[in-house]
Amino acid sequence: MTGSPKALPPRLRAWVEARRRYRLSHAQVQMARELGLNPAKLGKLANHRQEPWKAPLPQFIEHLYVKRFGRERPLAVMSVEEQARTATRPTPATRPTPAAGRGASPELNGTNVSARRAGGCGAGSDNAGVRHDRLE
Repeated sequence: MTGSPKALPPRLRAWVEARRRYRLSHAQVQMARELGLNPAKLGKLANHRQEPWKAPLPQFIEHLYVKRFGRERPLAVMSVEEQARTATRPTPATRPTPAAGRGASPELNGTNVSARRAGGCGAGSDNAGVRHDRLE
């Protein structure tokens, strides 16, 4: 780990703590995140050696991942710190374009603002005065 855990956002810092506390690998943390597990609730799922019917947490996460996604590991395994680094780095696809911002004309982004405001069949549309709720 090159950076300190304090440099991470709180939601990612919780995963670093869970990885350390429950002795999870980077792949298992990524699997748990993809499954939508809450790092604060992993203690309920962990086997405390007093509950022999429970599988150990790393094997339980792997079992759920295979059951849901049909593969044993994520396609590309990245640590939480690497994911945070790549998320903060802007990519050309995520940069906002001037046409997509506020004040863009409807012709540029392909939407008809007046039809949207009027609800589609109000006074300004071609179907003005036509009721769609009953057949005539």
